[in-house]
Amino acid sequence: MPGFIQDKLEIKFLILYIAARVEEPAPFDAILDLTLCDDAIDYFDFSECLADLVRTEHLTLSGSGLYAITDKGRRNGTACESSLPYSVRQRCDKNLEEWNRKLRRRRQVQASVEERPNGTYTLRLQLTDDKGGVMDLKLMMVDRAQAKAAAKRFREAPEKYYSQIIQLFLTEGQ
Repeated sequence: MPGFIQDKLEIKFLILYIAARVEEPAPFDAILDLTLCDDAIDYFDFSECLADLVRTEHLTLSGSGLYAITDKGRRNGTACESSLPYSVRQRCDKNLEEWNRKLRRRRQVQASVEERPNGTYTLRLQLTDDKGGVMDLKLMMVDRAQAKAAAKRFREAPEKYYSQIIQLFLTEGQ
């Protein structure tokens, strides 16, 4: 099925539409994935358009490789977004919803490992929701591999571990 985006100007409108709706600055690959919601867009046109938007100060590119929309980009994007086909905007909105959900999840579930002066490690597990902190737990771990494995498991199912910890505290006689 051919796409609805017809030229590079429309690709730029689409990139601005996306950049205005991501919840935080995004890397090249994320902007690319979100922009490829239309079959008529190819990698090379996308790359050229993205670079043009940075050059014209519609987007910024941080030293860590993250793209963010500027006030100029937001103004111009808002003025032009109605020219994007409705079906393309719908697909973008659906993809953006999923992307932003993953970003929120990543912010809500944190696990870090820090070496202590004595050679052991501190594993810090944090879980938040829209209202604030739910859990902030620090554990001593004997080695880095063990701490990293525990951090990975926590990131995969934080609610499960939170529930089990609460259950331990609420269960009498154990």
